[in-house]
Amino acid sequence: MKFLSTLLLSITVRAAYSLAAPSKPQLKYFDIQGAAETCRVIFALCNKEYDDARYAIDPKTFSSPAFLAAKESGELKLNLNRAPVLVTEEGKTIGQSKAIERYLARKFGLMGKTLEDEAMIDCIAEHCRDVKDSARSKGFSRFTKNKTEEEKAAARKEWFESDLPEMLMKIEDAVKETSGGNGYAYGSETTYADVAIWSLLRDCPAADLDDTKKASENCILLNSIVNQVISNDGVAKWLSERPESMF
Repeated sequence: MKFLSTLLLSITVRAAYSLAAPSKPQLKYFDIQGAAETCRVIFALCNKEYDDARYAIDPKTFSSPAFLAAKESGELKLNLNRAPVLVTEEGKTIGQSKAIERYLARKFGLMGKTLEDEAMIDCIAEHCRDVKDSARSKGFSRFTKNKTEEEKAAARKEWFESDLPEMLMKIEDAVKETSGGNGYAYGSETTYADVAIWSLLRDCPAADLDDTKKASENCILLNSIVNQVISNDGVAKWLSERPESMF
């Protein structure tokens, strides 16, 4: 009798777990590109299906009732009540956009074959993150509150004409040491490092895109990597068909 009770309990738990787990990965984020777009591009690059679950944002108030409801439900608790989160096919919830990116990159074979490969690929991705962090610290975005418009304009000019070209050339020189040929940051296969470089040079606010292209115009290898990523059929399809968003 005890054995039967234990068996029934085990079956019940497995059934409940099965119902909770999605049939394919579910990426939950706002209805914008933002912090989840690199994850979406990784799915596209590797031709993997997923549920692109989006919290609608009111364009006038920037509020999101769907996001607030998700917080209240507890589904974002593992990411400190923030988005994005990824719910795996096994029902596990992963927070932090970079953790999700690396999880997907490992899962889909974009982190090389050895621990040394993974560390080098990760190193290049971190270089790209350093540049993005420096741009935020420069303080010229629409969300900067403690500067006048004139001060933001001056900071923006210095960033795109001096700081960014210098940082990108340093990454260009570093990647020359690890690249196996044009189109690849590490070795001769597409990796997470290539996606990170694409994100840095192309996944930026529309108002900054032309200036970013100009700042990187002397980075021949980095631009060949961007072109390799966007030439992928899945990525090209995603970029041409992805939902339009505010930013």
